[in-house]
Amino acid sequence: MGSTKRMLCSVAVVCGKSRDCAGALRQPELCRQGVGEVTFVRSPIEALDLLIQGQRFGLVFICQQEHNSEIISFIRNVRSIGRRTPVVVVSKNPTIADAVQFVRAGALDYVRAPIDEETLSRLIRGSATEELSSQQRRFFCDECPDGVEIVGRGPAIVEHLKTIRVVSESGCDPVLILGETGTGKELAARAVHWWRCGDFKRFVAVNCATLNANLLESELFGHVKGAFTGADRDKIGLFEQAADGSIFLDEISEMTPALQSKLLRVIQEKNFRRVGGTKEIPCTAAVIASSNKVLLDAVKEGRVREDLYYRLAVFPIVIPPLRHESRREDVPLLAEYFIGCSDIPGAGGPLGLARDAVQKLIQHDWPGNVRELRNVIERAIILEKAEEIAAASLVFDHQTAQLHQELSERPQSVGKQFSLKAAERELIARALKESGGRRTQAAAMLGITRTTLHDKLKRYDIQSPSIRGRPASAKMA
Repeated sequence: MGSTKRMLCSVAVVCGKSRDCAGALRQPELCRQGVGEVTFVRSPIEALDLLIQGQRFGLVFICQQEHNSEIISFIRNVRSIGRRTPVVVVSKNPTIADAVQFVRAGALDYVRAPIDEETLSRLIRGSATEELSSQQRRFFCDECPDGVEIVGRGPAIVEHLKTIRVVSESGCDPVLILGETGTGKELAARAVHWWRCGDFKRFVAVNCATLNANLLESELFGHVKGAFTGADRDKIGLFEQAADGSIFLDEISEMTPALQSKLLRVIQEKNFRRVGGTKEIPCTAAVIASSNKVLLDAVKEGRVREDLYYRLAVFPIVIPPLRHESRREDVPLLAEYFIGCSDIPGAGGPLGLARDAVQKLIQHDWPGNVRELRNVIERAIILEKAEEIAAASLVFDHQTAQLHQELSERPQSVGKQFSLKAAERELIARALKESGGRRTQAAAMLGITRTTLHDKLKRYDIQSPSIRGRPASAKMA
């Protein structure tokens, strides 16, 4: 089969009062380069209105007939409404100073008019490649900002993203995000940051559970030279690094009460001191906090300060777990997304999911949420050799854990009759049975290599069950 030329779906040309500046940016020339649809508009404001109304352009050309400030405002506004539409500025008299201005604002390129065919082809090809990656758009709903990969198109995700946008644009500070481990709290935090700051300002994240109190305090607020043993120089903390962007405090409930008190002061007074310092430093960063705990219970248990909780919980964003009925319809979409994103070296590379695999994924309860789903899919990619992942290649964490638990508990249940070899033989036979005779899958369940499993089958003289009607004596893949 011959290769099919990929088309860029739609291009907008902001041409001002005349089309002289556009040069090659005319319908026939653009269509010859593979553009599907061309929209000519008179002003940046008109182009922005189309984007706000939902029109999607793979590329926008804007002729430099407007004031530079209007062009820069347009480029920034495109970003602020959550779009990553590339913008190319075209000028009859380009200057280095203008180039610096436009590129800093976020323009893809700044080119001389009239655009020659080679340059036009380069720009179209580059944007077509970018739009191809946007085949992935099928994984995201329209409410999802382009800068954040929150997969899902179901009503629950749509409402969840609408809530995030409302809270973000309200200027609410701090913002609290609640949800079980693996539900995507950091992605939600990045969405808050995106709607509030675009991608122009810094997003700084720290997991409060990974550092002890002293290290966390220094990490957050910085320290001055001599503040403690080993402090041989001043250190800038994360609050300063975040500047006027966002700081994300993951697992806030793991902070000590003393550190919670200092955080409360930062939130209320909007300033802080470095450890060992006396100078008040203004805090201009928005604070986003998260927890996988029920914080009201943590308050009752004395692990979270009540005043901090009520300061954080102005409008909590709650992320439902993957087992919730409202999220189950997004499980197959998430699975397909992870298949497409996988970079496992040497994997066979299945392209999708078989129908029985889809049903099995939907029925699972996902105690580890999205993180567990990704593990299961990557495990299946290693195991599956066909183009679609079958249900038999889905090995869930509880299956492996159950087999190992049975082995560890076996000595107590068999007393004097216990034999490590007998227990191992039984465990291997059980894994083969559960995997339908697939040795690669059985080895994964047991946590050993396929070669090791093959050796043990010979040593214990274990006959593999048949696969899909093949006799047990047949050579197995």
